[in-house]
Amino acid sequence: MTIDWAAEARRVARGRRFERPGPPSRERGRSPVLPLSEAEIREAETELGLTFPGGYREYLLRQNGGGTVHRLSRNTTGWGWEGDSDTNYGLLTTAFPHPDSCRGYADELEAREPLKENYPHEDAHRTAWKQWDAEYEVFQERRTAGAVFIQENGCGFSTLLVLTGPQRGTMWFDARATCDRILPLNLDGRPVSFTSWLGQDSMDLLDW
Repeated sequence: MTIDWAAEARRVARGRRFERPGPPSRERGRSPVLPLSEAEIREAETELGLTFPGGYREYLLRQNGGGTVHRLSRNTTGWGWEGDSDTNYGLLTTAFPHPDSCRGYADELEAREPLKENYPHEDAHRTAWKQWDAEYEVFQERRTAGAVFIQENGCGFSTLLVLTGPQRGTMWFDARATCDRILPLNLDGRPVSFTSWLGQDSMDLLDW
C-alpha cells in the first residue's frame, strides 16, 4: 500500500502544541515554583496516558520546575510542559525508539532522496521530493516518540526525558542540529536517570 506521506506528516504534526502552555521556566522571574500534589500528578498521567518515571514523579512532588527545567502545568489546553513546543503529545505513549534501531531506515531513506537528474520533468521531481521530504519529516518526529523535551540547551539542542518504552526514565541529548544524532547521557558508563541528571550540564554527560 502506498503511503501518502504528506497527509501522514500533517497528522503526526497535530500532536505538537505550537501554542506553548506557558512561558519558559527561565522567563518566570521570581514567581514561585510550586510542587504538584499527588492528585494533580495522577490527573496529568491519566490525561497524557502514561505513568511518570519514579525519579521524575518525586521531583514533581518536591519542586516541579525551576532554572531551565520545563515545568509541568495545566491550563485551558490541558496538562503540558511550559516553554516546550517540541514534544509531540500524540506520540508520548509510543515507545521511545533506541537510535540504533533507526539507523537502517535512516540510511535507506537518505539513499532514496529524489535527485533532479533522475527526473526528466521538473514537476515529477517536485512531486517525488515533496513526498520524500514529508516521509523524512515523519521519521524525524518519531525519533523522539515517548520522550519529553525537558530542557532547552540553546543552539537547537535539547535534553530529553524518556517516558515510555525500554529506555523509560533515562536522559538523552538531541544533537540533531549539528550531527543528526540523539545521544544517551552517561555517568560513569551508566545511563543517566532524571535524578542523577538534575543540577548537571547535559553536555558534560555526553560521550561523543
